[in-house]
Amino acid sequence: MTSTTGNTPQVRIYDPTLRDGHHAVRHQLEADRLRAYAAAADAAHIPVVEIGHGNGLGASSLQIGRARLSDDEMLSTVREALTRTKMGVFMVPGWGTSTDLRNAASHGADLARIGAHCTEADVTERHLNLLRELGVEAQGVLLMSHMASPAQLAEQCALMAGWGAQAVGIMDSAGHYLPADVTERISAIATAVDVPVIFHGHNNLGMAVANSVAAVTAGATVIDGCARGFGAGAGNTQLEVLVAVLERLGYRTGICFKSLLHAADIAQELLMPAPPTIDSVSLVSGLAGVFSGFKRPVLEIADREEVDPVDLFFALGERGVVAGQEDLILEAALTLKKTA
Repeated sequence: MTSTTGNTPQVRIYDPTLRDGHHAVRHQLEADRLRAYAAAADAAHIPVVEIGHGNGLGASSLQIGRARLSDDEMLSTVREALTRTKMGVFMVPGWGTSTDLRNAASHGADLARIGAHCTEADVTERHLNLLRELGVEAQGVLLMSHMASPAQLAEQCALMAGWGAQAVGIMDSAGHYLPADVTERISAIATAVDVPVIFHGHNNLGMAVANSVAAVTAGATVIDGCARGFGAGAGNTQLEVLVAVLERLGYRTGICFKSLLHAADIAQELLMPAPPTIDSVSLVSGLAGVFSGFKRPVLEIADREEVDPVDLFFALGERGVVAGQEDLILEAALTLKKTA
């Protein structure tokens, strides 16, 4: 399978396998595994590979998990493996700092995404400006985007674009969307900004590829996908399936499909115990609108406190928890025990 030619539209594929996928293995990937996948992604002409702790630069901690490797080790390992593919990083202000961005730039990061909760784009202003000063491509993304209306998301993305973001968009952090939800939100954002629009899907409801197609149809031109869907909970949009579907629909990605399949095979062999599946807890996480990265701690605490993880996920959804509030899992579990 090869890319189409002519005047067909281009979609830029962004691959966070080595960052978002880290959630699924407690941020414990070794250097040789990072290097092997990065080299395979480079050979497949994937435009961007994102690297780091699952929660981004500076996030390795006791609260959300210590990574096996430091940011420096991960950055230098992947940078050495890439010849044509750009190296991307992700940072959420509060976990990471300007110092982390400067350090990533010194290691050769070509692109950095600054993430913020869907109604708090203001925390990205300083960091987006810094990236432009550093000569690093700057992008802004809104997390847990199902928690805001299309109009709110459009307004927040317009702010980030005004602060220098060269692409803006949304993450379906909980895998909560259906295609109509995506169409409405991406359409609103695309109307509000003059920069490329990003969509990052999760597969809790089995809709990640369909949601990504809906995003492209609505005007998104930067779409995320992970090899074999590697990621927290039910996983991310499956990269190789995404590329196949987009190219069947007539969109160009510039990716060598056969080499992409080889990269996906390497990912399954070296990065993950098994490809993600939509199990009962992952499904409930999507329905409840809770960040997929909560799956492991929810299961551990539910087992220890002898509460139903399904009930615990719905309780967390009612509280509107977001990444970084893992301490509320135990509190919600204890409340369930008292009311049982």
